Amino acid sequence: MIQRIQSVFLLLLALAMLSVLVLPLWHKVDGLTGQELTLTAFGFQAAGPAVAVPTGPVWLIGLLAGASAAVAVFEIFQFRNRAKQLLLGSVNLLLIVATLGAAFYFSNQGEQALNIKLEGKELAGFYLPTLALLLNLLANRFIRRDEQLVRSADRLR
Repeated sequence: MIQRIQSVFLLLLALAMLSVLVLPLWHKVDGLTGQELTLTAFGFQAAGPAVAVPTGPVWLIGLLAGASAAVAVFEIFQFRNRAKQLLLGSVNLLLIVATLGAAFYFSNQGEQALNIKLEGKELAGFYLPTLALLLNLLANRFIRRDEQLVRSADRLR
């Protein structure tokens, strides 16, 4: 049913992945030149004099995060078919890991764009997929527990 604990975890997962779309992921400032570079889910935002913005499909982060949130919401309403929920949970695991990998890859590209000696900072949006990963694992655990409970009740009949 929708009011089960795994539904709460999946809803929180969807909110975390939607937050990745609006929060900045990474930021770097070069104090000497006044250049700034911020990574969001859909691209780099540069400020200051003549910042060379890295190229590449940065929008992939936003696409993966949005797909993960959509799968989580869809998974909530598949409560009658726990096997399908577990399959969707596995797909969501792959999407979240891909989001983490893409965010890490593009933040490393941003590191190379400005002064290499200075380090950029990971912001809140960078850590939210890790939270979503934990929530997905918890939801899958409770879905599996429900499935075992139903199977044990079937054996007793």
